[in-house]
Amino acid sequence: MAVLVALLLTVFSGHVRAEPSLIAEIAYVQDLSSSSTLYEKNSQEVRPIASITKLMTALVVADARQPLNEILTISEDDIDRMRNSRSRLPVGTQLSRADMLHLALMSSENRAANALGRHYPGGLPAFVRAMNDKARALGMRQSHFTEPTGLSSQNVSSPRDLVKLMLAVNKHPVIRRYSTNDHHVVQLNRGRQVIYRNTNRLVTKTDWNIKVSKTGFINEAGQCLVMLTEMNNRQVAVVLLNASGRYSRIGDAVRVRSLVEHRGHQPRIALASADNASR
Repeated sequence: MAVLVALLLTVFSGHVRAEPSLIAEIAYVQDLSSSSTLYEKNSQEVRPIASITKLMTALVVADARQPLNEILTISEDDIDRMRNSRSRLPVGTQLSRADMLHLALMSSENRAANALGRHYPGGLPAFVRAMNDKARALGMRQSHFTEPTGLSSQNVSSPRDLVKLMLAVNKHPVIRRYSTNDHHVVQLNRGRQVIYRNTNRLVTKTDWNIKVSKTGFINEAGQCLVMLTEMNNRQVAVVLLNASGRYSRIGDAVRVRSLVEHRGHQPRIALASADNASR
């Protein structure tokens, strides 16, 4: 019945077209100028957010105003013993706080993110408290954080909370730039250079104007992608959670943009009901 209602609304509005079939289980697109919802699918749900967590990690680092040129060292404590994920930063690697932040945001480097938390005044416990305090200050009432990398499935949020997080990140030019750079070169111990690339390949596309970007993946969260970008001359926030398949979040982002551009400035139809009924 919900699908029929959505179809009738589309017909009576004078716009008959196929809506995109997204792979992501949860999707939310918001027009930032009007705060109106352009697209939603299961957008009320609270789910694990994987490495999207690192946007909050970056905010806490920025709020602490610790020197970005201070040298931090990767230690045994930064090794992922929860999921045994790989890292290109061996124990003993020394990089500036700026480089650690850059790699955490752009390439989702887990050891770098954990090192940022470890070098916070009071260590990781104080850092996690600051993450949750920041969430409350931003009005992210459906969010909770337990560590700075996103490897824990206990780091959870909702699409609307993630929009608030991205808007806060957008106020920090350094974080914004680090999240959208296409690559970054760091010099490891003994002078070895390593090239890191952005986990969101859309940042390299000239037809995309992306202001803030972060990807994420753990089994419990699926493939995730959040962005502040431009679609149809509008500034929009895009949240895609729990997609399956390596390239599914990118394909979903392209499908969402096609929807927004073809819809123009027409009001949103009863899309969420149709999507929810079909699952």
